[in-house]
Amino acid sequence: MRSASQPHPVFVQIAACLGFVVVLIDVSVVNVALDALRRAFRADVTDLQWVVNAYALVFASTLLMAGALGDRFGAKRILMAGYAIFTLASVGCGLAPSLSALIIWRLVQGIGASLLVPNSLSVLRQAFDDATARSRAIGWWGAGGGIALATGPVIGGLLVALCGWRSIFLLNVPVGIIGMALTARYAPTTAPQADRRLDLSGQVTAASTLAALTFALTEASRLGWESPIVIGAFFVCIAAGVTFFCLQRHNPAAMLPPALLSHKIVVGTTVIGLLINLVFYGIVFTFSLLFQLIWHLTPERTGLAFLPMMAILMMMNLVAGRLVGRIGVRALTTIALLLAAAGYLLMLPALAVQSYWLLVVPMLLASSGIALTIPTITTSMIGAVSNTQSGIASGLLNAARQIGGVIGVALFGFFVRHTEPSLFMRGVEETLLVSVALLGVGAVVAYRNLAHRESSTFLL
Repeated sequence: MRSASQPHPVFVQIAACLGFVVVLIDVSVVNVALDALRRAFRADVTDLQWVVNAYALVFASTLLMAGALGDRFGAKRILMAGYAIFTLASVGCGLAPSLSALIIWRLVQGIGASLLVPNSLSVLRQAFDDATARSRAIGWWGAGGGIALATGPVIGGLLVALCGWRSIFLLNVPVGIIGMALTARYAPTTAPQADRRLDLSGQVTAASTLAALTFALTEASRLGWESPIVIGAFFVCIAAGVTFFCLQRHNPAAMLPPALLSHKIVVGTTVIGLLINLVFYGIVFTFSLLFQLIWHLTPERTGLAFLPMMAILMMMNLVAGRLVGRIGVRALTTIALLLAAAGYLLMLPALAVQSYWLLVVPMLLASSGIALTIPTITTSMIGAVSNTQSGIASGLLNAARQIGGVIGVALFGFFVRHTEPSLFMRGVEETLLVSVALLGVGAVVAYRNLAHRESSTFLL
């Protein structure tokens, strides 16, 4: 008979899924509150980009370190720390007295999120040794994120309408407490890798690179591309990035081991993860503004407008776990990316006549393609590395995805920086065309880099 204090795969699955759920709930609910935040703090589009990107910036820049911390001290301990930090920061966001305070607490939330995501995947890897069971577990993990994305806008819209924007952050608190309790009781405890050193110089240079890039892309909407401040930020980004890669090459304790970047599957899944999130989060931000500022939908109607786009994520994440075993990683990822590209392309005629109902089918196609891609590349990445590097590998993939999200919100926010309807709609068209092109690039990368089946040769 299993003791309650021993690892239990079912409850480990729930704890891991909740870690992903709270992270993605915070992404989806914030978007339906953009207009409420604009009115509460008299914010412009650039200010709203910072509310979204402050969280994503820290999330992305600390993910690799978070994965390394899980390998060094044990994924269970770091997962619990992530829950604690994220929950505390959510309270801070809900009580923030000013826009500056909100952005600061969003930065803290990003730290908690970075600890949650890679280490929730690591505990799954440790709890499910069988490849088939692990693939299905990751499918459910992705489905948990799909549920969060699907229900987040609807619940968030209702909360904003009934209780105000602060309630969307306080929503995370009970979820975080439950997840932390389940992790403490049921997640497997692994021996810390005492010889695993932490790469602080790599963390500082990586964070500086992403911070400078985010600042340049975001402030370009307000200051313009020719601004000396924006140009200077790009130069800082390049210098810090070059320094980062030089340090990684000559550091035996590099947080991004050079061997990872020499593996085709790792490189392919990383690039695809970046492109997927760039397009998805950029489009979600753009359509949130479209629905609220141009079509003048209420928060609750905005949440419902996103429902087809988000709800399909949950179902397709579950389908992906079954399809990948039948048609293979390469074929499924390539087809899924092309399906998403077709969906975004078909949105153009619907927007030309400003018909929401004509948007529904393209939204379903685009989200289906993205939902099929995410768990498939995650399974491929995790299957290509050993247990000892599962934390850093999942951290790399999710860091790439969050970097993509940061770039997407900043870049697409620049396209729709003008709130005059005709100029705004021209920007929306540009975001869709760029999305189609980037997803096409992702399909080529998938076909060239990914294995036909899940890799069984570990990268040591």
